[in-house]
Amino acid sequence: MNTTSRPRPRAILRIHFHPAERTDELYGQLLAVVDGISSRVEPLPADWSAYVDLTGALTYWGRDTEGLVAVLRLRLLALHGVQCSAGAGPTRSIAAMAADATPPGAATVVRDDPYELAAFLRTKQASALPGIGPKTARTLSRYGITSVGDIADTQLSTLQRILGTTAARLALERAHGIDERPVVPGAAPRSMSAGHRFNRDELDSDRHHRTVLGLVQELGGRLRTSGEIAQALTLTVTYADRTKTTRNRSLTEPTAHSPALAATARELLTGLGLQRARVRTLTIRAERLQPAEHAVRQLTLDHADEKALLIEAVQDRARRRYGKDVIKPARLAPRPGVGTNR
Repeated sequence: MNTTSRPRPRAILRIHFHPAERTDELYGQLLAVVDGISSRVEPLPADWSAYVDLTGALTYWGRDTEGLVAVLRLRLLALHGVQCSAGAGPTRSIAAMAADATPPGAATVVRDDPYELAAFLRTKQASALPGIGPKTARTLSRYGITSVGDIADTQLSTLQRILGTTAARLALERAHGIDERPVVPGAAPRSMSAGHRFNRDELDSDRHHRTVLGLVQELGGRLRTSGEIAQALTLTVTYADRTKTTRNRSLTEPTAHSPALAATARELLTGLGLQRARVRTLTIRAERLQPAEHAVRQLTLDHADEKALLIEAVQDRARRRYGKDVIKPARLAPRPGVGTNR
């Protein structure tokens, strides 16, 4: 007897919640509604979304993907009055792309069919492919590679010369609809965020960097006051047309030390390549918080690092006593003749 069979196609959902007001309590309630449909839920609180593996739930509920997503959207609206935008497909990447292209109150489902997958993927701009940011997209465009179809048609060796070995392989796989990453269930980890909305569309990249540094200083102080450390940072940029870009990076070690947070935040911002981008809002979120006593710091012979920590503790005490603006990094000091809109 032949026991081999084609694995059941996966059905992965990416859902974005669009409430009028955002609170941690509401996010937890929305996740509970999703959990009532499928227990395989991976929360993404940074942008109020989640991945959901519907593969097993389809059989349990006796519905196809479109029908089950419709039930979920109806429950969210009926129980909490919250609209959502949803995208579903056989992989995380396709689900994410479908969700990003879907307005609130609607859903896009891409079936596990070679022709439908190709039709969905090939016409998309290269920057729509997860892992291809604006900077990478500009690099590819210099070689005439502007769409996901162009990436799919490019030889791996050529992409490797442009992007590097790992990035090229991932880009080519995802351009062909291949993405084996699973949905990893878990409770929504605690997070803490700080944001700034500019009074006007801000084009000045130096102002972007100064603002991010100020947000990191604020976050670091709040983390140290609450006795917590962050394991990752998420940067969200909202543009003049209300589109958003979100990037996340794990820290080398969990920390609340402002210079360490600032170094990672600068890397995230620089990696976006926002030259002349019209930025409306910048938000930094400290992710996967845990008590500071759980921190494990690598031993170091660098006394400068220890001195920096001591200075930081003194500065925190001064800010608590005299106000948060009593001490600022020199990078944040107003420049002669330049105002601030913070």
